[in-house]
Amino acid sequence: MTVTTIDKDPEALTLTLIADFAAPVEAVWELWADPRKLERWWGPPTYPATFVDHDLTPGALVTYFMTSPEGDKHWGWWRIGTVDAPRELTFEDGFGDADGQPLTDKSGQMRMRLFEHEGGTRMELHDQFPTLEQMEEMLQMGMAEGLREAVGQMDALL
Repeated sequence: MTVTTIDKDPEALTLTLIADFAAPVEAVWELWADPRKLERWWGPPTYPATFVDHDLTPGALVTYFMTSPEGDKHWGWWRIGTVDAPRELTFEDGFGDADGQPLTDKSGQMRMRLFEHEGGTRMELHDQFPTLEQMEEMLQMGMAEGLREAVGQMDALL
């Protein structure tokens, strides 16, 4: 499994995932930059993602939905903050309504960084929550496990 650690820090309101890959930084970056590749791993295996809008330009809105085993669509979005290809991507992330429009009452800040590590790449995902209540709600919804499953799919694409 690629995921080495998931650290939950309620005092700092953060969830940090570390994953290691036997692939170059540029190859791991491509799994974020190419929406068709991103669809193959973003979300747990039983909730595949479909990216509707995907533009990794600062200020751009990325929209997607994940489809449940029953066929229900669960919308999400990213508002791109900074892009330092192929090393770092920051974005605000949150849920969307039934029409895919962002709901801003449940959003956080995500930072993804890639580093050369032991002949491959280390990826750090750092999610900052606005409140402890929101962090607890997301963890109760299975965010940590879902993230572990999602990132666990990346190796097969590399």
